[in-house]
Amino acid sequence: MSGRFANFREFYPFYLGEHSRRATRRLHFIGVCLAVLTLIGVVATQRWWGLILIPVIGYGFAWIGHFFFEKNYPATFKYPCYSLMGDWVMFRDILMGRIRF
Repeated sequence: MSGRFANFREFYPFYLGEHSRRATRRLHFIGVCLAVLTLIGVVATQRWWGLILIPVIGYGFAWIGHFFFEKNYPATFKYPCYSLMGDWVMFRDILMGRIRF
């Protein structure tokens, strides 16, 4: 699961380094927000087919940031679990003002 990282604590600084540009962080943040809103909408309307949209929306915004702004490959390809955890920790850190938005 983790490859060269023994745990998430070791992975997170690498993850942040892969998100050095504000545009990439903003696109991740927007993707997470829209994915959460989509989940709420799916549950509220009980249109369960909408669940398929959640990863498309969340990862779509994030990957645009990586390919067009960072010019790197998303950590999701190599570290899928840690990368997903990183998305949520970075989201929280942005909300708390620990990371510049």
